[in-house]
Amino acid sequence: MEYSNRLYVVLYPNVALIGSQLGPEDFAKHYSIGPTRYYFGKVIFAEIDPEFRHPFFDIESVMPDLKPHEDGQPKATKFISSYRVLEHIDLDAVRMLYLATHEGYVESLAPATYETPEEAGTVRIFAEIAPIRMMVLADYDFEEFAGHVTDPKYRKGAPTMFYTQLDVDIENFIRELDDNPFLQSPVLSIHPSSLRDAFFELKKYPDKHTKGLSVDSSMDAISYKQIRNGFMFASQGKTRFFPMPTLRELEDNNYRFWKSL
Repeated sequence: MEYSNRLYVVLYPNVALIGSQLGPEDFAKHYSIGPTRYYFGKVIFAEIDPEFRHPFFDIESVMPDLKPHEDGQPKATKFISSYRVLEHIDLDAVRMLYLATHEGYVESLAPATYETPEEAGTVRIFAEIAPIRMMVLADYDFEEFAGHVTDPKYRKGAPTMFYTQLDVDIENFIRELDDNPFLQSPVLSIHPSSLRDAFFELKKYPDKHTKGLSVDSSMDAISYKQIRNGFMFASQGKTRFFPMPTLRELEDNNYRFWKSL
């Protein structure tokens, strides 16, 4: 049996460029519940144009190794690079994004033009996923954050970033917290008082636009149901957006994935 050679960029839980003969669903299952490793949690990865090449990656030397095993099973993974991967990926080469649950159920996201208007100045929570994994409070909108976090002058960013925005109404949460000091945080990894204090600090200084919430975005503690808008690849001057389906769309079109959220 002939298999197609594919290129994947794993974005969570680690970052790596990988060659594989598995389709996306089989790749997700192998990566999360494969026989030679143990990992329990989400897997987020993208499929790259198999014709993509960059001098930083020695892709050609790996391709001959992408051949079935003696028993006919496809080659599951051949690591190409785990170092400075995203900054050397052409965003136009990113074909599809895949979200996998800890059971290995997969939802595929296609790229689209970002057209979701948001009110200027609203404070939002961004989860940086790769290559940096911080949780950040900011008054930038979803696209503005791309320019900020990839700015060469920004010391906590990177040339290329992959991130998302959480669907959290922070101001409403803080109002409810005043009435109920035992209210659970909308982000499980962030203490309610820490989120409140960070919000007020951001509002106190007009020239301050971001405030770190956590040194780890803790994606395993975040349900896919909390994703607002979708996911963004960003570099200076370029973005590639992958919209998240609504919960109703997931329930209708991918019930196993929806049920495992």
